[in-house]
Amino acid sequence: MAGTAGKSTRADATRTGQETAARAPGRRGRGKPATAKESASKSAPAPVLFNHNLDLDAYREMLLIRRFEEKAGQMYGMGLIGGFCHLYIGQEAVVVGMQIAQKEGDQVITAYRDHGHMLACGMDPKGVMAELTGRQGGYSRGKGGSMHMFSREKNFYGGHGIVGAQVSLGTGLAFANSYREDGAVSVTYFGDGAANQGQVYESFNMAELWKLPVVYVIENNRYAMGTAITRSSAQTDLSKRGASFNIPGEQVDGMDYRAVYEAGQRAIDWARSGKGPYLLEMQTYRYRGHSMSDPAKYRSKDEVQRMREEHDPIEQVKRRLIEEWKIDESELKAIDAKVREIVNEAADFATNDPEPDPSELWTDVLK
Repeated sequence: MAGTAGKSTRADATRTGQETAARAPGRRGRGKPATAKESASKSAPAPVLFNHNLDLDAYREMLLIRRFEEKAGQMYGMGLIGGFCHLYIGQEAVVVGMQIAQKEGDQVITAYRDHGHMLACGMDPKGVMAELTGRQGGYSRGKGGSMHMFSREKNFYGGHGIVGAQVSLGTGLAFANSYREDGAVSVTYFGDGAANQGQVYESFNMAELWKLPVVYVIENNRYAMGTAITRSSAQTDLSKRGASFNIPGEQVDGMDYRAVYEAGQRAIDWARSGKGPYLLEMQTYRYRGHSMSDPAKYRSKDEVQRMREEHDPIEQVKRRLIEEWKIDESELKAIDAKVREIVNEAADFATNDPEPDPSELWTDVLK
């Protein structure tokens, strides 16, 4: 398996406005979960004081996801990636903002549009890309592909192909946290399409009944697998989906990592302090089709272009860095160049790494 480097935790330092050193795209390490007592003492979130280093860090992280996904799309077109491939282009602010709000030991679980979540959790781009190309250095040793990779080290629990299934599993992670009293929170992502699945509401009921430490994050990109939310959901305000279970919810601008970070902090604090689940509807937008095989003819090119020009999560931060923090554009170009270098190295590794030995067919099989 490809190696993974340690990544410094940013949340505690940035919440107090403490400056962090500018650096190349890093990786978030995962330490031992806090005890319930330690968690309770840290339950109240300090005000978020943004500084240029926090914005720079978010800019790097989102840019890494964007460039990685662009490269994955190219490699899919070249036939180097097989099977399904769902790109995260446009939605980067959601996972980056949420990840900054988390603490050591918190878990992440999501659906099959998952590459961005892996990178934000600190998984090595080489290992992620190698899994996409089915190589032995991939996170599932080349056997899982785009939709099924995991990293216990980084507390990333998948990548799941069955629509909505990860919500039940994420609730189970929260149950384990509650049982062990380890102070960890399960951050469980799903999309607007999965929001109509029955197992989601069974999970909501149990989570609220037992006050489980879980934050449900609905990534509402408006089109699910290709049907506009206005044509598929009777209640389009998805933040209200937990109302009948007494689960608080709020709508968030999912194209602004700052808004995501602040909402994520509130939600995670609520769950960690023993009050039960919290629901965040991230209003976001994917620029590409549902998967690489989707031409996305159900929406106009003008709509996509307007979102890119007016709401792009990376460009928003870039403008802020230049106008508010007076960062020279040459520095941002240098960051982009470094990110492209990292992604190109991952692509080279993923195309030259050996395929798994046939004997791997018999490993990781539960009897």
